[in-house]
Amino acid sequence: MKKIYVCMLGVLLLGGISSVYGLTEAEQLKLDAFQYEKGIVYKTVDGKNLDLVYFKPQNLKPGEKAPWMLFVHGGGWRGGNEYNILRPAFSGTLKTLTENGIACFSVKYRLTRNHLTAFDSVVDCKDAARFLLQHASTYNLDPERYGVWGGSAGGHLSLMTALGNDEDFTGDSALAGVPLQFKCVASYFPLTTLVNPDVLTGSKFEDPEVLRHVLDGLFSEKPELARLLSPTEYLTPETPPVLLLHGDKDPILSITNSLYMMAVAQEKGADVELLTVKNAAHSFGGKNISPSMEEVNELSAQYIIPRLTGK
Repeated sequence: MKKIYVCMLGVLLLGGISSVYGLTEAEQLKLDAFQYEKGIVYKTVDGKNLDLVYFKPQNLKPGEKAPWMLFVHGGGWRGGNEYNILRPAFSGTLKTLTENGIACFSVKYRLTRNHLTAFDSVVDCKDAARFLLQHASTYNLDPERYGVWGGSAGGHLSLMTALGNDEDFTGDSALAGVPLQFKCVASYFPLTTLVNPDVLTGSKFEDPEVLRHVLDGLFSEKPELARLLSPTEYLTPETPPVLLLHGDKDPILSITNSLYMMAVAQEKGADVELLTVKNAAHSFGGKNISPSMEEVNELSAQYIIPRLTGK
């Protein structure tokens, strides 16, 4: 028993497993580099709290309200957590945003388990934004200057949070009637359509069975839901500006997703840009990627900042 205890202690000290707070030691160190607040409950569903992690803005002028960004984590729609924001693809952007007076909130949402679908995830993300607008004065937030960002499944959900019609994704009655008007979206290596399966050719999700949990069924079985959860279906000249960021060697969600969204945006007159990261796989993994991870983080921040601050 003593040997087992010593072994487990060693793993804990190395940050090899999650702490009692759900974070490894390495993750906690990254988190502690920010001023933050955990456990902000935005709603309760079936007795379970859904909450936000608040990364506080720095360098605000006295009396100035903070613009803000909502971050949506990835994990295949059925995994991941709100601390994914600390991963290399996002943490540099988070640092730059908070240093420039932009508040950031990372959202916990319901995952696609037990017959829940990505529809429920979108509802939660929209409700998180509605909660923040409803409580803007509590957190000194600007109710007119805000955006959303995320990667992978979170890239898809961030697009849906901003582009999806509010009336189609109603959730908590206490948050009803709060309109959402995002100023920008930064979507990393996302799924962009569920009605055009050609964009999934050559990727992990080419087999529709792999995405069954997203709709609780196949595309062919749930065509209306598939269309409802397809970001490209919502593009118009009035949709908020979107930055897509995608590696050209992504085997999980091929860059074809973003190229397809660019083509639809051009056809419909929507403001969509694409940053292609050369030699990069999913989450921008790989050697000799260009731009570098640090540059990608900075380019994303510099896309967001002027759209929220005017600077």
